[in-house]
Amino acid sequence: MFENGDELARDGEPDALRRCPSGSGRASLRPLVRENKYGAMILLHRAKSNIADTDLRDRVERQLDWEPEVPTVDIGVTAEDGVVSLTGFVNTYAEKLAAERVALKTYGVKAVANDIQVKPLFKKTDADIASAALNALKERVDVPDEKIKLAVKDGWITLEGNVDWYYQKNAAEFAVKYLAGVKGVTNSIKLKPQVSTIEVKDEIEDALKRHAEVDARRISVQAADGKVTLRGNVRSWFEKVEAGTAAWAAPGVTEVSNQISVVP
Repeated sequence: MFENGDELARDGEPDALRRCPSGSGRASLRPLVRENKYGAMILLHRAKSNIADTDLRDRVERQLDWEPEVPTVDIGVTAEDGVVSLTGFVNTYAEKLAAERVALKTYGVKAVANDIQVKPLFKKTDADIASAALNALKERVDVPDEKIKLAVKDGWITLEGNVDWYYQKNAAEFAVKYLAGVKGVTNSIKLKPQVSTIEVKDEIEDALKRHAEVDARRISVQAADGKVTLRGNVRSWFEKVEAGTAAWAAPGVTEVSNQISVVP
């Protein structure tokens, strides 16, 4: 069934698995083949890679193992040219997001492809999730719930509507993405432009200069009709995200195209 010498465990070892010899600590014990909690056999591929890719993969694995909010036993990691791919299964959407967040914070990571699947332990109906999501939106004082509509299909929530500020759009997503039974969220809420292009550009450039975590000298800002484009290079993914967050905070911004490159 499995190639290149991969085989299942011997009798009497339900969790005995082929181990990867590379890496160190708990990451070195990460299984290649195992039976997950749903009874399915998953193969966590270890693609051939160069030394830099192998080192990056091992760093991400160790960082995932370090974070208690990430159940690493069912997560596979590969790396190629700074791009990390995550695969496997978790019980909640929160755990999927946590794994992505941890990977992005690891030094040397330029981007993450998150292909982890959410398999809730206790299945909820779409009606149950929709009801819980509506209540969650109403409980948030920073969410204009009367301006937002939502739909749920197979555990996936879609948010729609129009709000004035990005923080309101973000707060609406935050309110529902950690609910039980949720497999994912699509945030299609739109923003209304309120100020001129020149004001937006100046506000963002000033905000970047004030930001302690962002080197504004390495970033250029362009703005037109509420759309902001960021270009340049920074040292980490975190710095890139912070620059994007600063841009979104400006009044009248309806879209941010973050084209900043990560150059560790």
